[in-house]
Amino acid sequence: MFDWLLVGVAMLILGPVMIVIGAKGERKNNESPQLVQYGYLSLVIGAFVLLVQFFSITAAMLAFVLATGVVWALDRFMLAKKRGGARPADWVEYGRGLFPVILVVFVLRSFLVEPFQIPSSSMRPGLVVGDFILVNKFSYGVRTPILNNVLIPVGTPQYGDVMVFSYPENPSISYIKRVIGLPGDTVSYRGKRLTVNGKPVKTEAAGEHLYFEQSVEPVINRQFRETLGEHDYHTLEAPQQPPFDLSKVSDFPYRENCRYDDEAFTCKVPEGHYFMMGDNRDHSADSRYWGFVPDKYVVGKAFLVWLNIRQPGRIGTSIR
Repeated sequence: MFDWLLVGVAMLILGPVMIVIGAKGERKNNESPQLVQYGYLSLVIGAFVLLVQFFSITAAMLAFVLATGVVWALDRFMLAKKRGGARPADWVEYGRGLFPVILVVFVLRSFLVEPFQIPSSSMRPGLVVGDFILVNKFSYGVRTPILNNVLIPVGTPQYGDVMVFSYPENPSISYIKRVIGLPGDTVSYRGKRLTVNGKPVKTEAAGEHLYFEQSVEPVINRQFRETLGEHDYHTLEAPQQPPFDLSKVSDFPYRENCRYDDEAFTCKVPEGHYFMMGDNRDHSADSRYWGFVPDKYVVGKAFLVWLNIRQPGRIGTSIR
């Protein structure tokens, strides 16, 4: 596994070294030597890489907004007056220049749209490894960055939505699954058939589906067409596998709301929580194993595949 922590530390050390060495060079057209520019770039990237190892990307971006914002404000209200027509110091020039760019990206990512990459096959056949998708942050209300409290109610997760959220067992990791149960619902899964509040979810056979895991191992599943809420989508099942692996069920919060046996489970969704499942039912770690998703961990509603380098034909695909 790539050690990003080591990369961040290395770039953070290398940055000042390049700045000091580069500062000895001559300026051309009143611009800093390239080595100085690369040094500041190394500092920025290194600091960001380190921050995201310990905090969320949102928290890391907020730290950069605050840091560059302070530099921009100092220059505008103090430093610019003192230096007159003289050229600003390099750190001031780069800091004030980065501030509006980072601020715009932070606002867009926090309140409107956030990109997300599909990391596994748990949402096949609709979403595949390599899909880069867009997540609507506005669908489930305007939320405060980091704390994720709803500031302006706009909407709430609905049956069948494909939702991105923070993984309850490690909130620094984002997951994507389908909303199966809303607060107060009773979700049952017996014989690989879903029931919500005593009503069977409409399911129709749709043939077989073949895909290659890691481009090597062929995986053959039975495919079904499922209708939940306003959503019509396909799911996959591996006939030889049980509905879930009881040995992998963790001791999650509100575990007492669920009853498990060898062939089925029934869960009562707590208030303020959601029950999530992957469409690739027998190849998905979801609420069956790690429990319910609190509303404070909701990120947004997935709506579009905007990039897939290996399968460019998927670009522009709407997420159902």
